[in-house]
Amino acid sequence: MFLEVLRRRNPGFVEAAMALHREGRIPANAYVLDLDAVEANARVLKQEADKQGLKIFAMTKQVGRASSFSKAVMRGGIDRSVAVDMACARATHNAGLKVGHLGHLTQVPRHESNAAAARFRPDYWTVFNQSKAVEAGAGAKAAGYVQNLLARIKAEGDTFYRGHEGGFDASDVVAVAEALDAVEGGRFAGITTFPALLFDHASRKVKPTPNLATLTRARDALRKAGRSDIEVNAPGTTSSVLLAGLAEAGATQCEPGNGLHGTTALHVMEDLPELPAVLYLTEVSHLSGGKAYCFGGGFYIDPIFPDYDVKAIVSDEPTTAASALLSVEIPPPSAIDYYAMIDAEGPRKPKVGDTAVFGFRGQAFVTRAYVVGVSGISKGEPKVESIENGFGEPESWPV
Repeated sequence: MFLEVLRRRNPGFVEAAMALHREGRIPANAYVLDLDAVEANARVLKQEADKQGLKIFAMTKQVGRASSFSKAVMRGGIDRSVAVDMACARATHNAGLKVGHLGHLTQVPRHESNAAAARFRPDYWTVFNQSKAVEAGAGAKAAGYVQNLLARIKAEGDTFYRGHEGGFDASDVVAVAEALDAVEGGRFAGITTFPALLFDHASRKVKPTPNLATLTRARDALRKAGRSDIEVNAPGTTSSVLLAGLAEAGATQCEPGNGLHGTTALHVMEDLPELPAVLYLTEVSHLSGGKAYCFGGGFYIDPIFPDYDVKAIVSDEPTTAASALLSVEIPPPSAIDYYAMIDAEGPRKPKVGDTAVFGFRGQAFVTRAYVVGVSGISKGEPKVESIENGFGEPESWPV
């Protein structure tokens, strides 16, 4: 899906990544980032967020929390991150981003709360229950400040991915606010959910989920109770073209992730302001039984679309030509992706060592892939800035 968009909208990136691989400067099994495009995308998102009066926090987990990605985002004007877990918080903090939001989607483990408060002092900290609020407040008190707490809320009919459930009952939000205000070291600052926006396959558009209406109702209840300064955090499927709608619904915060590298589902359907800025690159290892086996390790293809014919550009030279496209069988999620299998029975047969480039929406942080940041592509001067693992830590490749 995304490979077609990459070939059409950012072919120089594809060819630069292939050239670097052919020269032995980046490894197989790597998510490669066009840092120039990331910076430009961040600038577009930040300018629109400012126009709509939204605070903006960058999500980095999809591209393995890469330090060079964080720095490109900062050059684009976004200076804060949302940390999906403590690993994200550590990586983005080390890269120079301020931790703007901690605790959502993943709560902070009990024995890490004091360290999180002392080291990161997040602007906002999401809690799913009173016990987690007390832990966050205790950490903040020990660090000498008062922590802004966001209550994750839920209501009947809201949409959650399986395994993402949890939070306070939205109908009790006024009492929840009072309880969080009573937490020593903490104060109630607002409400959050996920996802607030979601791609709809039938209409091929991004639509509000019931969760966004739940946030709006909860905000109105809080205002009626006399609370006027309420943060409304509304993440999910964030492109710059959707921020006006979020602001109109009452959101005060947005958290682009895939939007920063042009890989929301909507980016396949429409040419949005953000350019595609990530690809997955590997190489052919061997041939067997009519298949060319390419190295895996990064084949977590985020299942936002129904199954489709996955293709790759397979070549021994940089190209985006349609003639270089071959179908690929990806191992099922139940299997370890040591290899993927490229069709080798057609007229153009892959060779051992050929470069293979994929375009899909990945989640690099749950893989064992490298993450490679490349600058200078827009100027025709590509330079590898970083080769890291999914925790934003340097890898001593090829040693």
